[in-house]
Amino acid sequence: MNEAQRQDLLQNRLQRQLPWHSPPHRDGEKSFYHLTAACFEHRPIIGVSPERMFDFSTRLLNVLTDVHAEVEAWCVLPNHYHVLLRSDTVLVLLQKIGRLHGATSFQWNGEDDTRGRQVWCKAADRAMRSERHYWTTMNYIHHNPVRHGYVTRWQDWPFSSAPEFLETSGNERATALWRDYPILEYGKGWDEF
Repeated sequence: MNEAQRQDLLQNRLQRQLPWHSPPHRDGEKSFYHLTAACFEHRPIIGVSPERMFDFSTRLLNVLTDVHAEVEAWCVLPNHYHVLLRSDTVLVLLQKIGRLHGATSFQWNGEDDTRGRQVWCKAADRAMRSERHYWTTMNYIHHNPVRHGYVTRWQDWPFSSAPEFLETSGNERATALWRDYPILEYGKGWDEF
């Protein structure tokens, strides 16, 4: 694409009120997505208590079930979460996630006596581009509690699909996937996959 074509494309996206750097989502195409959202300024608002973490994990998984998303991996941490899922209704999914964020913001701000506090940054989604991207994302999600120093082993984090994944896949398969699809600098160069 030359510079003139690039400028035309950006102008078209702006006129249609689409983001500059991401394609529009299309419902009906069943695809794998990495969904993530963080608390504003990465504050540990989800992690105020184990009860809140458990409640949010349950509510998040219920929303995903309600929109018939096939959850492949998930992890909730004190200040953000990750989900690897398959869906053909990504627009509906993002709307429901927005409602979940709104409801939890209202609830938690009431519980924490902080009305008006911003709880969430906008959820971000990324379509999986290859088998490598998929498995690296799976490893990244399951490794996240270790990466952030909450536990030393995947299976020790209770707010994650890692224990179930290890039980169903077995340690040998999980070790092979970890070796074959290392996370390296995952998250710093999304387009490398």
